[in-house]
Amino acid sequence: MHPRRPDGFDGLGYRGGARDEQGFGSAFPARSFSSASDLSHWVTTPPDIPGSRNLHWGEKSPPYGVPGPSTPLEGPAEEPFPGGSSGGGGGVPGQSSEQLNRFAGFGIGLASLFTENVLAHPCIVLRRQCQVNYHARHYHLTPFTVINIMYSFNKTQGPRALWKGMGSTFIVQGVTLGAEGIISEFTPLPREISHKWNPKQIGEHLLLKSLTYMVAMPFYSASLIETVQSEIIRDNTGILECVKEGIGRVIGLGVPHSKRLLPLLSLVFPTVLHGVLHYIISSIIQKFVLLILKRKTYSSHLAESTSPVQSMLDAYFPELIANFAASLCSDVILYPLETVLHRLHIQGTRTIIDNTDLGYEVLPINTQYEGMRDCINTIKQEEGMLGFYKGFGAVVIQYTLHAAVLQITKIIYSTLLQNSV
Repeated sequence: MHPRRPDGFDGLGYRGGARDEQGFGSAFPARSFSSASDLSHWVTTPPDIPGSRNLHWGEKSPPYGVPGPSTPLEGPAEEPFPGGSSGGGGGVPGQSSEQLNRFAGFGIGLASLFTENVLAHPCIVLRRQCQVNYHARHYHLTPFTVINIMYSFNKTQGPRALWKGMGSTFIVQGVTLGAEGIISEFTPLPREISHKWNPKQIGEHLLLKSLTYMVAMPFYSASLIETVQSEIIRDNTGILECVKEGIGRVIGLGVPHSKRLLPLLSLVFPTVLHGVLHYIISSIIQKFVLLILKRKTYSSHLAESTSPVQSMLDAYFPELIANFAASLCSDVILYPLETVLHRLHIQGTRTIIDNTDLGYEVLPINTQYEGMRDCINTIKQEEGMLGFYKGFGAVVIQYTLHAAVLQITKIIYSTLLQNSV
């Protein structure tokens, strides 16, 4: 394995010009699916410690608002909507309706996936660089300063500087989903929670998530380094470099590390804590928002007749909105913990990051935290409470872009579906 970080670095004087290489990159959530009909469930996960959002409160069901063929809906809030697109009266003919349904589900899911994994990746790159940069005087708490520094990076290093590490984040997602599937197959730990859940089942499910985050942890650490490492000093690396470095981190071989490198065992608790809390908060917010949207949509269906177009949109967008709200809330609530986690993972790895104050210099990471508690106390004393929120403006931009794409996608599909009726 070729080391990508220097054995030593003497400060801020390393300057670099624009690069002419082209690259690519993005963030976590890749979902597997077995058929075209499953595409409506293809909803992404927040771009941090990855993991599929499996905390369902019932068995697998058809798209929201579209009753399934074998499982009748119960209760007044879950009755079939009048004027639905899957029925016989006044809508798109059967086969045409089914094709439009699949097309809408695929397109809407693809737009959401593209936004979270490609379009928002520059925000994730800058957000992580700000989080690990304890030197920074500018905290970039607002989107205005973030846009300015993004422009500086793009001008001095080229577009690749904003999309670095995207391939490695997909690899981490694959490792996470694969590890979760394998562990659940060979253990009694459940991947999903049904209606008849109990505290034991919840505990076993969260244990499965914890073990999954532990398996993915070294690869997540390697992916984090790729997203914050400056393009000025980076060598061309292969897409599997993340796997090599993750394995090297486990066995203690590969890239040069300093004595300040924290052992993986000391990173287990903050990594699992962040991952499990992120998953729990996301699942609760998702369920709560879906419940509100379900009741609101049902009331509107009772109050007035609903067109087949609106019924088809109601089958997909509530789940996307719920996942959007869940990701946003969990990212905002856990942002301070994420800052601490990233600093602990990056310490001692000889990583050189971009200067987020100027946009054209680089600087080394030379922290000496002894653990999670020491990191929290040091940030509080030396950088203040706002030090935990460095780069928060990138989160604002990321979710503003996501909301805009969802709204534009909804308008486009409303127009297409109306023209096809």
